[in-house]
Amino acid sequence: MNQEKRLYNITTFGCQMNKADSERMAGILENMGFEFTEDPNQAKVLVYNTCTIRDNAEQKVYSYLGRQAKRKHQEPDLTLVVAGCVAQQEGEQLLRRVPELDLVMGPQHANRLDSLLEQVFAGNQIVATEPIHIYEDITKPRRESEVSAWVNIIYGCNERCSYCVVPNVRGVEQSRTPEAIKAEIEELAKQGYKEITLLGQNIDAYGRDLPGVTETGRHKHTLTDLLYYIHDIEGIERIRFATSHPRYFTERLIKACYELPKVCEHFHIPFQSGDNEILKAMKRGYTHERYRDIIAKIREYMPDAAISADAIVGFPGETEEQFQNTLKLVEDIGFDQLNTAAYSPRPNTPAAEWENQIDEQEKSDRLQRLNHLVAIKAGERSSRYQDRIEEVLVEDINPKDTTQVMGRTRGNRLTFFAGNLAELKGKVVSVKITEVRAFSLTGNALSLATV
Repeated sequence: MNQEKRLYNITTFGCQMNKADSERMAGILENMGFEFTEDPNQAKVLVYNTCTIRDNAEQKVYSYLGRQAKRKHQEPDLTLVVAGCVAQQEGEQLLRRVPELDLVMGPQHANRLDSLLEQVFAGNQIVATEPIHIYEDITKPRRESEVSAWVNIIYGCNERCSYCVVPNVRGVEQSRTPEAIKAEIEELAKQGYKEITLLGQNIDAYGRDLPGVTETGRHKHTLTDLLYYIHDIEGIERIRFATSHPRYFTERLIKACYELPKVCEHFHIPFQSGDNEILKAMKRGYTHERYRDIIAKIREYMPDAAISADAIVGFPGETEEQFQNTLKLVEDIGFDQLNTAAYSPRPNTPAAEWENQIDEQEKSDRLQRLNHLVAIKAGERSSRYQDRIEEVLVEDINPKDTTQVMGRTRGNRLTFFAGNLAELKGKVVSVKITEVRAFSLTGNALSLATV
């Protein structure tokens, strides 16, 4: 290919797992000699890292591809890549729909981008979606942040929720070894990173596929054990993890989060529905009572812990009464943040084939009502920060007010305050909160916190 302009661009859709995959692919491309450009129209290697959880994200990908496919007719040396979950789901069908594509690759192949591109540059059109074992990744990601980094600890998912495509597109669960995870975090600490977020589609299932059991009969390697194992890495000041599944969330894990000072008091545990019949139809494997017990136990150990979650409205067959049970759960628990969505039928999932689909207008109405309640409850939860002193890890400049920096509290609340980024980036600052909003805070810096 043309060596004059070795520019690349990656557009990422979807979850934190996709963002982490994009960072790794960016690292591979830069190791191959490419330079990043923010303008997709200048890139000679253009990667769309896709999400298929919601139909609107999938359709947006096709819209972008249509424009770039036309461009390729004028610029034959443009290399078009579709990675991620849409690639895994569609495979060769994607080539038939967009024949200008050079490479279609599923999430499990993100670490092989260099070898796949070499085949493309040799004149081949490649589809890489076959299941593989994910070997330990030795690539150096191009991190979007210089303060906080994502660390994958488990790939894939063994759950079979009736609405979800993830097991089909990300493969079976594959846990990394504790030693490999610790080595990556130690390297991040040497590079100056202060916070790491452990990632997994179903993170509290970590270790189930690794060998060994304890004398008590439980798995030798669990998320709880991993937290103890990595906790004392010098230089890392904060540890987070996501996304948790209520089926596997244990009191032992909660106790570890309470005992380990670097682990932040923020838990992202999707509940999806507050109605047991809907949860059963979703094949989630727990009841709303079980979910409530988990939150109660977290607050028993850590009363001020921030709780966030995901919820779906308009699942096939959901009645108004069942939707009201979701509203009641939100009202009773009071989430700090809740990611909401109207049910979207996804290809190759059981629920998509059911005849009891909910009318789109009804789904939209329920989503609006849920979002209204979410904003109220988040505002109520946020009010507890008024006039409090919070420890904020400074990450970047406030893009809307360059006189301010921004960072997050231990509870993951975005916080803004006046300051010099060059002096404060990567520092933990004590901030007195002067203004609270539903999902963010503003305050005045007092001093660097003692960590």
